[in-house]
Amino acid sequence: MARGNYIDRMEKKALTIILASPRGFCAGVDRAIQIVEKALEKYGAPVYVRHEIVHNRFVVDSLKEKGAVFVEELDEIPDDGRPVIFSAHGVPKSVPEAATRREMFYIDATCPLVSKVHREAERHHKNGRQIILIGHEGHPEVIGTMGQLPAGAVVLVETAEDAAAVAVDDPDNLAFCTQTTLSVDDTADVISALQARFPSIEGPHKEDICYATTNRQEAVKAIAGRSDAMIVIGAPNSSNSNRLVEVGKVYGCGKSMLVQRAADLDWDWFDGVGTLGLTAGASAPDVLVEEVIAAIKAQFDVTVEEHAITNENVIFKIPRVLASC
Repeated sequence: MARGNYIDRMEKKALTIILASPRGFCAGVDRAIQIVEKALEKYGAPVYVRHEIVHNRFVVDSLKEKGAVFVEELDEIPDDGRPVIFSAHGVPKSVPEAATRREMFYIDATCPLVSKVHREAERHHKNGRQIILIGHEGHPEVIGTMGQLPAGAVVLVETAEDAAAVAVDDPDNLAFCTQTTLSVDDTADVISALQARFPSIEGPHKEDICYATTNRQEAVKAIAGRSDAMIVIGAPNSSNSNRLVEVGKVYGCGKSMLVQRAADLDWDWFDGVGTLGLTAGASAPDVLVEEVIAAIKAQFDVTVEEHAITNENVIFKIPRVLASC
């Protein structure tokens, strides 16, 4: 048996995996998943969830198996008195208003860092400023943030080119906010373009891009130059995961790709790869990282090296209604 293992190791090509840290779940995602699980524990199934609680199919399917029912809109939910949970990305004000009119029992799982952006936008609007939101059109977080205020109060830009062309009501009475899951570097370019065009524009008291997004991007920057290729584990509709792929490419690892599961791995893609960078987006559970590593170990003689840039100890409290669970 020992000899067989020795032969296997001799036949397998050596591969070093540099495991980026921090990676995977952030505090907001962990809190949102806990909210669904604790609601199921306290109230039983079904519990309805408006939109994917987080952008990860494995997580969503796991919660479905426990009794969560995912819908896109409230009109898909019967008037049966069951709990309704709003996703971590946040929702427009019209959604809780509609839930209240129908006397629904709802629990808001919006990430506190997204809620912070909502409050900033409200504060600027109250002070008479038009808001420029930096973000990706159609993303649930952007829809939720723009939906905190009346139509026209928030205008969206995605790029520095957009910032140079955006039409505003009063150039001297503006503020900006950002989606929390953007590329730190790209957003800095957009902010610079806005500030060059509108010198009096007001920004947030504290940067809107969340700590987890920033940390995961910095961790990728730290290993990209040492990696022949990089894999980011995450969903195609996950903004922060897609940004990690972009950061990897910009910082020296042009061969960077997104995968959801180990089954998505293409072994031909590994040709010429001696060192692989590996990370996971903020909505990807660590079990998927372990799954991918196990699949790679079946093909290669693997050495895993973890590269940590910081330790995260952020915890967000769950709503009081579920705190006793």
